[in-house]
Amino acid sequence: MARPSTGTRGYSVAALAALFIAAPAAAIEYRSVDSATVLYDAPSVKGRPLFVIKRFTPVEPVVSLEGWTKVRDAEGGLAWIEKKHLSEQRTVLVTASEAQVRREASDTAPLVFEAQKGVALELVEPAAAGWAKVRHRDGVGGFVRASQVWGL
Repeated sequence: MARPSTGTRGYSVAALAALFIAAPAAAIEYRSVDSATVLYDAPSVKGRPLFVIKRFTPVEPVVSLEGWTKVRDAEGGLAWIEKKHLSEQRTVLVTASEAQVRREASDTAPLVFEAQKGVALELVEPAAAGWAKVRHRDGVGGFVRASQVWGL
């Protein structure tokens, strides 16, 4: 009976595959835009300007290169932004037509406020059990379903 092929260190392909499948997924890092600024198609102000991104908009950094970061937005679009316009402050963007922010992390908790699609909310605490603690710019806060926002 033939033996299964193993690598040079004695690990079988199946064992290596199992190791990668069992490894925890890397957490996605998000940043927010600290001031309205132009996004470009290349890492240079000589690149083609694509559009202006609003302050507090969350973005997902994908690649960094000499003072520039390629970011992904809530719709999946990719563009370049100068690193100096990115903040460590975390925000989330409402993607539902209307997100309900509640006093507690429960669908039966009293409603604090509703946020329209496209509104950025400050992330106070990361998502736990499908909810994230957020705060509006006016200071009012509560819990929103993770499925109603992007940037977690």
